[in-house]
Amino acid sequence: MEANPPRPPPAAPDAEDAALHHQKTAPTYLGTTKRLPEFNLVDKVVLVSGAGRGLGLVQAEALLEAGATVYALDRLPEPSPDFARVQKRAAEELGTSLSYRRIDVRDVEALNATVAEIADTHGRMDGLVAAAGIQQETPALEYTAKDCDTMMSVNVTGCFMTAQAVAKQMIRFGNGGSMVLIASMSASIANKGLICPAYNASKAAVLQLSRNLASEWGQYGIRVNTISPGYIVTEMVEALFVQYPERRTDWPTQNMLGRLSKPEEYRGAAAFLISDASSFMTGSDLRIDGGHSAW
Repeated sequence: MEANPPRPPPAAPDAEDAALHHQKTAPTYLGTTKRLPEFNLVDKVVLVSGAGRGLGLVQAEALLEAGATVYALDRLPEPSPDFARVQKRAAEELGTSLSYRRIDVRDVEALNATVAEIADTHGRMDGLVAAAGIQQETPALEYTAKDCDTMMSVNVTGCFMTAQAVAKQMIRFGNGGSMVLIASMSASIANKGLICPAYNASKAAVLQLSRNLASEWGQYGIRVNTISPGYIVTEMVEALFVQYPERRTDWPTQNMLGRLSKPEEYRGAAAFLISDASSFMTGSDLRIDGGHSAW
């Protein structure tokens, strides 16, 4: 596992930085000479589950660009080849770090120990993007109880326990924080031509989980929101198109933009929700689906 490189001591803050630093109330940026300072994540520690590849890794890179120190949590024995590129860029170009921790979100004891170790290392915990999840396409009449339990244990319980582990550290250090749980447009619709009853139910549960966590943890300054993506072209989806080639042409016709999304189109949403740019937003969902569910 990659060790976290030492960071250079921060420069002495100017008067504007000092005025904005560690304010307990929402900062006022009127007249600032900075460029959107509310998006600044320098010195923030953020965990991204499911960041060994795909959407999670893309969002991790966005957080690194905003200045955060990022830890990727994933059950993969090794992250994807692109992980090394992002890790190198973080250290050499962005002045921060990306580290990998292999963990299955269903292993609650190991999950809590890993999150606590990271928090102890930095003396803080500031953010979470919970992107770990699985998918299974099976008709409802053929779904087994075992497969359904596995879906829920990863997508719902795993998400819940990851958020809980992070919240414990945020509360311990008393600085609040922000969490983003990755839901789906499928939490609110039944996908035409995509038979995923347990997956869709699990993502609907994530929406409700987020609202409840937001209501409980707002008193600690912890915000909890969701992102609900539409269809995203990933390696997994490309493989699906080989099996079902008609979906490559059918799916784009189901939204208002007439195309499918790329993982990179969710970068800004993650940075927005983790940063102070969304400081008065909690218990809410950002549905980014090209208008698929707005017909």
